[in-house]
Amino acid sequence: MPRPSAAQVCLGSFTVVAATVVLLAVSGASGVLAVAVLVGFALALGTVVTVLSWSLSNAAAGSFAKAGSARAASSSASGREYARQR
Repeated sequence: MPRPSAAQVCLGSFTVVAATVVLLAVSGASGVLAVAVLVGFALALGTVVTVLSWSLSNAAAGSFAKAGSARAASSSASGREYARQR
């Protein structure tokens, strides 16, 4: 199973840090349990962002590969026809 790239992991980590800071600033939580819940939520959000960016990049790579192979097949066929016309 392929792993997320470094950029995708950095995006998820940034999401965790930014979400934690924003949630703590907005909520004003000071109890240990409240902070732990907010940090857990931010961690889950960062994981979702990483997985979504990973799956979107895999889907995009798959569609580009399919389009590229179709384009290569059509260009090779047209290239042969062009060579016959000469």
